[in-house]
Parts: sequence; structure tokens; C-alpha cells
Amino acid sequence: MNEHNHTVEEPKKSLNFIEQMVENDLREAKNDGRVQTRFPPEPNGYLHIGHAKAICLDFGIAEKYNGICNLRFDDTNPVKEDVEYVDSIMEDIEWLGFHWENVYYASDYFQQLWDFAVKLIKEDKAYIDEQSSEEIAKQKGIPTTPGTHSPFRNRPIEESLELFEKMNTGEIKEGEMVLRAKIDMASSNMHFRDPIIYRVIHIPHHRTGTKWKAYPMYDFAHGQSDYFEGVTHSLCTLEFEVHRPLYDWFIDQLATDDYRPRQTEFNRLNLTYTVMSKRRLLQLVQEKLVNGWDDPRMPTLCGMRRRGYTPQSIRSFVDKIGYTKYDGMNDFSLLEHAVREDLNAHTMRVSGVIDPIKLIITNYPENQVEEMEAINNPEDESMGSRMIKFSRELWIERDDFMEDAPRKYFRLTPGNEVRLKNAYIVKCTGCKKDENGNVVEVYAEYDPQTRSGMLEANRRVKGTIHWVSVPHAVDAEVRLYDRLFMVEDPLAEKDKDFRELINPESLIVKQNCKLEEYLKDTKPGDVFQFQRIGYFNVDADSTPENMVFNRTVALKDSWKKQQ
Repeated sequence: MNEHNHTVEEPKKSLNFIEQMVENDLREAKNDGRVQTRFPPEPNGYLHIGHAKAICLDFGIAEKYNGICNLRFDDTNPVKEDVEYVDSIMEDIEWLGFHWENVYYASDYFQQLWDFAVKLIKEDKAYIDEQSSEEIAKQKGIPTTPGTHSPFRNRPIEESLELFEKMNTGEIKEGEMVLRAKIDMASSNMHFRDPIIYRVIHIPHHRTGTKWKAYPMYDFAHGQSDYFEGVTHSLCTLEFEVHRPLYDWFIDQLATDDYRPRQTEFNRLNLTYTVMSKRRLLQLVQEKLVNGWDDPRMPTLCGMRRRGYTPQSIRSFVDKIGYTKYDGMNDFSLLEHAVREDLNAHTMRVSGVIDPIKLIITNYPENQVEEMEAINNPEDESMGSRMIKFSRELWIERDDFMEDAPRKYFRLTPGNEVRLKNAYIVKCTGCKKDENGNVVEVYAEYDPQTRSGMLEANRRVKGTIHWVSVPHAVDAEVRLYDRLFMVEDPLAEKDKDFRELINPESLIVKQNCKLEEYLKDTKPGDVFQFQRIGYFNVDADSTPENMVFNRTVALKDSWKKQQ
């Protein structure tokens, strides 16, 4: 009995409303007990983290309930679509760790959709309208007052059939006529007011070439594609809620049995300090305000991948924010927390000095080099340890020394002791400055009895700093990435263009950074924790001659302090 309780009741604690719906459907044996979902992107841009939420839901529901999820490209508009986007979308889904059952395209169903449109015309449920788009929009009216009928609404069926054929032969110019469903111009749901279901486009399609000149509208193609495929649960974002009655109406005209796909809506993923609109993201790319779609500041999945975010961290973030029926804004710091949490568990700790200044240990033998043991990851013993070189001259961070330090400054300052991580305790004795008064070298003396691991080394000091041996250091360029915008919601600032709100410190490039020699053989995509600084990965631009590291995320959220 206990075992039964464990397997049935415990998972229900965390069920979201969509999982509850699916479980109810399975209990009632709807759709022959099948679960089938689909992820239906339009191939007109790169996927961003908002799409990741839909991917996690569509594929996750299918996985959880032993169903299937198909990938279906909504390629009904040849004006915007490109095969480049098809490839990138597939790559992003696989990177997130999901697998589709089949790949379909809305264009696979162009003939079936055409035949269905012909059926509607024959049943006097659709007609050809020759008015301009402005006239049609005007006639639709407003939700509180009925629209007015098109003068073409009662056009003879044969005439509509003949003109519909001409829409697809190339005889009809773009914008000259459309096919509209004949539903209800008095409906309070504006989508029922004789919606346009076909329009003319003369641009060749990336898959079907010039075979079609008449193309179905999204609202006409989407639900029917679900029906043709056998989708049981069609999961959409909240803006499609008002489209659902039309979705159902079309399927009622099409269906020949009891099977119906069921559309359910969930909230979009909105994230602070960025924008999700494809149009706005395209502006950023085209105007070179960012360095392409995979710029690590972009919310695109290819940008996040390049920045060093892991699939696990994005899936964990999506899981943390959950699925509801209410749109809200998610804090960027929660995404960063998910990234840190994942990287902390399996990332190797190394030494990297971003803003180097030389520390000379004046009482250490000049040509001596010692090897010190460094633990690779204190969170995971199985990752073991490595040996790092220690010498008389070391690189340390510039802000780890202050000549005149405040009372609670526990790093290097004349007369103060610190521990050099994995090595010795040293006492600062002074510094050397250039003619402008800038510190160029720091001096210290070490206590040979305090090497890490020695019994005598237990003497406590308040500060520990990291370092890199000068003769063994590897040079690198380090790119420090931060939030792309200075305000939480750049599109809500009515008196400013969102482009004016780009954070000038969203990318700071540091040259001549000094890294431990272990990193000289790294390759693009490798991820490390630079001790005391943050998580970094090797950028795609990196070469053995010119190494480039991106900051994925700082060790702590310092943004809140800055604000």
C-alpha cells in the first residue's frame, strides 16, 4: 500500500496545471490514451530563452507520459523564412537535450489545406473578397459593435471557386484578393469576423518553390496541421487564448470523427534586462548594437550557449519559474542563480588574473619553482587535483592590493598578512610606483613554515587571494559580459527608445589577462571557474595563439549592489 501511495501521490505535489490536464485525459482514456505534442516554430529567426520554455513543456510532457513530440516548422510565409533558421532551430533543440519523433512542415499539408479551403467554399463557408486590407479592417468594427458584411460575402460559390484557383496560378496580384471564412461579423470575438484564411504571395517558398502562389494564414494552417498529425495536446502561449474558439471552429468543419486536438495556453517567459521580440532582436543585430545573433549578451539560445550557459541550467531555470495562466516578469538573477548552481557542481577551479599586477616575494629563492597541489572541485572529490607552479614572481589582481586600506580590507596592504591560495602566507612589505604614482609592483615576504598542507600552516589569516606564477602564465583576452540593458523592462520606458538603454558596460574586454598554464590546451566551449571571480568559458574566437574567455556569470550577483 505504501509503495502505491509513493508512486501515485508524491509526484502530484509538483504537477502544473497542464500535467494535471494530461493526467485527467489519460484517466478518461481520451484520444485512445495517446499523448502527442508538437513544437511549431516559424523558421524566421533564432530561438531565444522564451522558446526554451515552450520546448521544455512540449517535449517534457511527451517524455513524462510516454508520448511523442514532433517538430513542425510553421513555414506558411515564404517572405520571412530561411533554411538557415531551420538548421539553427534543430541544433538548439538537440543542445537542450530533447529529441523529436518526426520533423514536419506546415508546407507538407499545403494540398490538404487547399482541399479543405475548397470544401469550405463549396459549403458556402468561405468566399473570395476583393477589398483592400484597409477596407476589410474597417468593416470588422470593434468588439462592442457588430462589423459590416463585405459586398462580396454572398458571391456565388462557383465564382469564388474559380477565383480561388486563379489566386494560385499567378494571375492574381498580391493584395488583390483574399479568401475569407464566412462565420459571424457580429461575434464579440473579433477572430470570428470572417477571418482571412488565404492570401497571395509571389515569393518562392524555401521548400515548395513556385508551386504555390496562395498561402494559408497561421490561424487556418495551425489547428488543421495539429489535426492531420494526430496531436492530442496543442500547447501555446497566452496570446493564442482568444484564437482558440476559431481553432476549434475550423477543426469542427474538418473533423470526420470524435478525435480533436486540444489547445491549452500557458504564460510566456519574460526576462528582466533584455528584450524577447524577434523584431527588436533583429534591430540589435542589423544595427550592429550586438555582435550577431550569437552575441553572449543576447537571449538567443546560440548566444547563451556561446556565453557558457549549460542546457541543464536553462532547463532548471524553466522548471523553477513554472507554468501558469498569468504573464509576469522573471528576474535575470534567477537565471544566473540556476547557471551558478549547475556550474558549481561540476566545474574545475583554476586561477585567472583579469587585471594583473606583479607581486614579488623578496625572500623567496630567485630560480626556485615549487609545485603546489590544487583541488579541482571541492564539490566533487572524483574530479581529483592537479599540480600548479609557484615561483618568486606572481601575478595577482590589482584590487587585491591597497596602499591605504580601510579597516575591513583583509587583502594585501603594507604590514598585513594574507594566504596565497594553495601556497604560503605572505606579509606585504610595500610597493613600487611609476612617475604618475600608479602602483606597478607589490612586495611581500613569505613564511616557509606556512605552506598549505603543513601542520604548522594552520595559522589563521583573514584574507586569501589567488595568483598565477609569472614565468608559467598564459596570456588571454577576457570578455566580461553583463546585462544587456540598464533597466528591468527596456520596452516600458515610454519616453526613450529601447536602444538608448543599452548598458555601456554589458561588454568589457580585458587584454593581457594572466591564466595558469593548465589552460593553454583548452578548446572552445570548455568551462572553468576562475577562483574568486566567476565562471568562464573558452569562446569560439579563441585560438592557441590568442586565447579568448567569456565570463558566463560572476560568482555573486553584484548587480543589485550597483543599483
